[in-house]
Amino acid sequence: MLMRYLLLLVLQCLPIVSQAFYQWQQNDASLELRGFARGIGVAVNNPNDEILFSEDEFVTGGINGRLMIDAQLSDLSFEMHVVQSVIDKKLRTGASRFVSRQDVERSDAIHWRYADDHADLLIDRLNMQYSTDSLNFKLGRQPINLASTFYFTPNDFFAPFAAQTFFRTYKPGVDAARLDWQWGEFSQLSLITVLNYQTDQQNSTGWSDSPDWSETSYLARASILFDTFEWAALLGHVNGDEIVGLDFQGEVFEWLGIRGEGHIRFSDEANKDNDVKFSISFEHRFENTLTLRVEQFYQRSGARKEQDYNTQLSETNNLYLAKNYTALGASYEITPLLLADAVWLFNDQDGSNLIALYSTYSLSDESELSVGLNIPIGDQPDNGELNSEFGSYPKSVSIEYRIYF
Repeated sequence: MLMRYLLLLVLQCLPIVSQAFYQWQQNDASLELRGFARGIGVAVNNPNDEILFSEDEFVTGGINGRLMIDAQLSDLSFEMHVVQSVIDKKLRTGASRFVSRQDVERSDAIHWRYADDHADLLIDRLNMQYSTDSLNFKLGRQPINLASTFYFTPNDFFAPFAAQTFFRTYKPGVDAARLDWQWGEFSQLSLITVLNYQTDQQNSTGWSDSPDWSETSYLARASILFDTFEWAALLGHVNGDEIVGLDFQGEVFEWLGIRGEGHIRFSDEANKDNDVKFSISFEHRFENTLTLRVEQFYQRSGARKEQDYNTQLSETNNLYLAKNYTALGASYEITPLLLADAVWLFNDQDGSNLIALYSTYSLSDESELSVGLNIPIGDQPDNGELNSEFGSYPKSVSIEYRIYF
């Protein structure tokens, strides 16, 4: 199987002339078909714990193709993304015996997994949109992004990216409705509804086909610009809990960027405490293209000590286990064609950390090659018990080829 992946990757790397699938426009109507393909190879070295991992070392890979359809008729537009992937099972779980195979929380009805769980065909986006000068309404499967900070994004409730994820071009879609009303030149009100689904391990994604209407999420976000800062308030109901939050972003002294976001979650369960999560980020971009960023994250629901990590894993869906984290990030344009990114994540509770390095080289206007390296530092798990968070992560190196057409 690895040889098949490598062969497909080599074929994709052959020089070609890239053109759009199809473009048509007449008066106020248009149709565009675009494509995106990627091939990835990964080498992984897991912590030496037979209870948690079925393999210590392995090499794996996969290929992924995305067909994008955009149509417009006057104020109405239509978007559809069809994704076909063929990947090794280990790429989903990292050979972990306990990592959940659950996909993004959305209906399983338009997701098909076959070929002994190696292949997936899914509709990642499927929505209709109505737009005017001050109003935008989108209904259907769509990405919902509520993040202001970059690494830790507590207000991004639906399919958030992990801090060490660098390629974020296509955020997964969720089943939602969104209304954006621009009620002033620099102010906006957003009303968002996202469907909730119960777990169903019989389905390929781990979610049911039909929504659980009693757990539907509702959010309202109002934003306004004061001087050089945008401020926003957030109020809603997410997965059964009440949410009150805020976010802001702007610049001071014309050189220091400041971003922040956070919320209070009022649990609907009597035996569960209310939660507080927030992050704040400071960043600066130098004239030589070097950008430096420091970000701090806190969550009240995080574990106070390592002995509670296993309980956290079983009881929550959080990306992070502890209370306090720090991220130091940098990006630099080495040449106009070569970009480098790095982030150093610190778990301030147990002292473990993760260094993630990433580079992207532009091969042409339509294709690029990226290389990534993850280096965890910390106490490794012992007999199924986590002694540190990032020390339980695998070491990995990846190479990926991407083409847009």
